Amino acid sequence: MATKELSMGDVVSRSAEYEQEMDTEKMTLNMGPSHPSTHGVLRLVLELDGEVVTKCDPELGYLHRGDEKIAENMTYNQFVPYTDRLDYLSPLANNVAFALAVEKLAGLEVPARCQAIRVLICEMARISAHLLGLGAYAMDTGALTVFMYTFTEREKLYTLFEKLTGARLTTSFTRVGGVARDLPEAWLEEVLHFIAQFLPVVDEVDALLTRNRIFVDRTKDVGVISGEDAISYGLTGPNLRASGVPLDLRKDRPYSGYEQYDFDVPIGTVGDCYDRYLIRMEEIRQSARIIQQVVETIPEGLYYAEDAKKIFPPSKEKVMSSMEELIQSFMITTQGPQMPAGEVYFEAENPKGALGFFIHSKGGGVPYRLKIRGPSFCNLSILPKVCVGAMLSDVVAILGSLDFVMGECDR
Repeated sequence: MATKELSMGDVVSRSAEYEQEMDTEKMTLNMGPSHPSTHGVLRLVLELDGEVVTKCDPELGYLHRGDEKIAENMTYNQFVPYTDRLDYLSPLANNVAFALAVEKLAGLEVPARCQAIRVLICEMARISAHLLGLGAYAMDTGALTVFMYTFTEREKLYTLFEKLTGARLTTSFTRVGGVARDLPEAWLEEVLHFIAQFLPVVDEVDALLTRNRIFVDRTKDVGVISGEDAISYGLTGPNLRASGVPLDLRKDRPYSGYEQYDFDVPIGTVGDCYDRYLIRMEEIRQSARIIQQVVETIPEGLYYAEDAKKIFPPSKEKVMSSMEELIQSFMITTQGPQMPAGEVYFEAENPKGALGFFIHSKGGGVPYRLKIRGPSFCNLSILPKVCVGAMLSDVVAILGSLDFVMGECDR
């Protein structure tokens, strides 16, 4: 059979067609759900043109536990341990946000001492969460030493949490109408001692990272989010403030007595990965400033609302000596704090952003419906926009700068 001979012109033409096909061919890459920089079971389906990301589809749901449905079959206090497992880097703050939502439904205000304790533990939780977030972020971008500093300080905080709550990670400390117990003796002095030795360590981390040429090159002008985009995509917390939007619920809608304390809200100008790092560094210092004020001005009094007869259980001493208190304790334990019918929404300024709880009650001790607004989930919504145009290596820096926790995304 005769074969057709190819001329030199045909060879050149076909070679050009092949090169053109190769130039336009894009590769799909799965980043996660088992990848160190996704900080949990997050899957990113990336479309790459060479090293440049042209499309990013985040896929969630690998950790889904059905918390909101579980809440419909639990009393309000029984659900407190489930809030520990949302952003499990700041369980104390999650506990407080949930309790404040339920207390808003009940129309209940807790005593000044209880409010001060809640502010104190929320700011300690903020420092703890930011320490791990910054340490992991630095490690993702190649600065391994920083993680050793931040993790060491976080362990010291966990020792304080253990003395206060009896647990290091899943604390379950807050109750509807108060907190589980009063502060241990000399615990506040230990907190002040921790802050005194902690602030120089923050300066050390600052010196290691802020002007580090490799870290700056990996983060400066990478993953830029404008203020308009941050608002449109529902970003809150440090990620929103890094884009130049001055929104902090502790200042704008103060709760638990935050209006009594003097602190600054750091605001970014560029909205890049570097700004998001700087915001968290300064927030750590401001939280330490709030903690010092709380310790110095903490009022005496009760750590629970004494007049909330059907909400907060009586003390053990009263239960053992009074039939009325015994019955009250039994009813609250078995049937839960009794709430009126109605709908409420409350959100608190958590380390990752605005953590919100929507509660629909038909009365009684169990919510009819409960919906959680997880800040990590909302913050990740910007990924399809912010990753496009970035290099593949930049995606790691972008994920670290957003500082998310998958337990809060997959509820």
